[in-house]
Amino acid sequence: MTEISSPRLILASQSAARQALLRGANIEFEALPANIDERAIEQSSGLSDAAAVAALLAKEKALHVGRAHRAAYVIGADQTLALGSRIFAKADNRAQARVQLKSMCGRTHELHSAVAVARGEEILFESLSTARMTMRPLSDAQVEAYLDLAGEAVTASVGGYQLEGAGVHLFERIEGDYFTILGLPLLPLLDFLRGLGLAPLR
Repeated sequence: MTEISSPRLILASQSAARQALLRGANIEFEALPANIDERAIEQSSGLSDAAAVAALLAKEKALHVGRAHRAAYVIGADQTLALGSRIFAKADNRAQARVQLKSMCGRTHELHSAVAVARGEEILFESLSTARMTMRPLSDAQVEAYLDLAGEAVTASVGGYQLEGAGVHLFERIEGDYFTILGLPLLPLLDFLRGLGLAPLR
């Protein structure tokens, strides 16, 4: 008897945190990053709302990889950081990370995490969630100490921190889902994947 294999599942992201979340949930997938110009897409969209930008980029990533692998289900994800009306991108270097961190010290910013699943040219699922992050007031010396501690990781995530790493020391209050903070609204995604037969414990 021929065994029927499960549909292919692709994560269109090189994020180590997102990959670790899916592996931890025992989801079988392969990672194929979406090589898109995120800033160009954001600028051409005309969107000024950080949550809408995250949702758009998650869909664009899923569709970009989905077009090349039409039989697969493709997960796209994105995260934006908003401090008031200002939207942050990942810092290119330590100096940019320093500026971002200083602007967030003693203030509350929002992380918007979006996920979308595409098959070919069609978006089958999307979800968006938000976390509110209140950073401790930090002196210049404390910011420099954090930058030394975090090292090159300050350019790996928007805002210059990873909550699962040294970045946890920066905060005095956090409101929101842990998975959202790591950049993937995992619970609604798992619910959708169960419906496709792509998650355990259905």
